Amino acid sequence: MTADRPRAPRRDATENREALLEAARRILNEDPEASLDAIAAGAGLSRRAVYGHFPSRNTLVAELAERGAARVAAAIERATAEDPALDVALLGRVVWDEVEHVRAMTSTIVHGPLRERIGAALGPIHGRLVADARRAGEQGGRTDLSPETVARLIEGAAFTVLDESLRSPLSRRDGRRLVVLAGLGALGLSWREAGELLDRNAALLMEDR
Repeated sequence: MTADRPRAPRRDATENREALLEAARRILNEDPEASLDAIAAGAGLSRRAVYGHFPSRNTLVAELAERGAARVAAAIERATAEDPALDVALLGRVVWDEVEHVRAMTSTIVHGPLRERIGAALGPIHGRLVADARRAGEQGGRTDLSPETVARLIEGAAFTVLDESLRSPLSRRDGRRLVVLAGLGALGLSWREAGELLDRNAALLMEDR
């Protein structure tokens, strides 16, 4: 007698779940307070169908946040630089490219209770920033603050750029430039030094690949 094997989800159920997540991503970026009914309608499903996949709106949004954080974490693993200032700049560019198309939803998540939930997935970013700040200090850079504090200032600068992009819409290219310059400023570079680093590495930091 063979043991029963777990049944794979039906294809239509899997597709419905993905449709809900995609609708939520699109609709919540337009209106972060959109209701579950609006998300269901956007996916072409009933409210009852939504509850077959997510017991609450918060659960749906939490899965979106976790997927986004995992995508960002994977992206930064493919982009590194030996020079600590360039690494900070590159991190800014990569993260921006991953979130700029869902700015409103991302802002809601990073400023809300879900930020704690995605903290583990984004931990590698913070760890790299701390290491970059430490190496920069050892190479003659900023030493007036601890590497941990500098890393948090860099993160805060990126959040500020995100919020600014909602008040004054920025193109992808302008957003890249601003998040890079803001991060380098928090690292301790002057605006001239930051601009020169960006110009020297424009192909890496500014151009689509």
